[in-house]
Amino acid sequence: MKLLTGPLNLNNPITVQVLGICSALAVTAKLKPAIVMTLAVMVVTGFSNLVVSLLRNGIPPRIRIIVQLVVVATLVILVDQLLKAFVFDVSKQLSVFVGLIITNCIIMGRLEAFAMANKPWPAFLDGIGNGLGYGLILITVAFFRELFGSGTLLGFQIVPQSFYNAGYVNNGMMILPPMALITVGVIIWVQRYYNRSLIEKK
Repeated sequence: MKLLTGPLNLNNPITVQVLGICSALAVTAKLKPAIVMTLAVMVVTGFSNLVVSLLRNGIPPRIRIIVQLVVVATLVILVDQLLKAFVFDVSKQLSVFVGLIITNCIIMGRLEAFAMANKPWPAFLDGIGNGLGYGLILITVAFFRELFGSGTLLGFQIVPQSFYNAGYVNNGMMILPPMALITVGVIIWVQRYYNRSLIEKK
């Protein structure tokens, strides 16, 4: 169970390991792309961990990175094609970032740190857990950016029209990339406030 729950908090890949920050900043202006990106990364992390763990005893150490990249690239292409087939509008919003999953530090980090040294089932759970931890931050950031930046969630109007009639204005800064970084920073601050063990000693 720790393999699934650990990455959600005390071993979160974004807020604790500080991996996968770039895509977290790029796809969080709206909630829908963030959810789709979360599912895409979960599939790739889970199944790449599973496949590499199955092959680990037969992979020569000198070419292990090449084999890992081939596995990840194959899964990313499959996911990208599925997105284009079934959710083309979201696929366009995610742009190149689905393809760039292949360079996501979380995936290569888990392959090297866990899948190469563990059995298939624990490796699969570790991949799913890290994908969930990554997605939790993505969805949290996207929630606040879309709500305060556009007044909507998943495209549905949340802020009442009466607020706008009374003078309320959407905060346009929330949909700019720097606000994603600031929001991630606030999440990291809150997480460390409630989990003092995460604070680095001087």
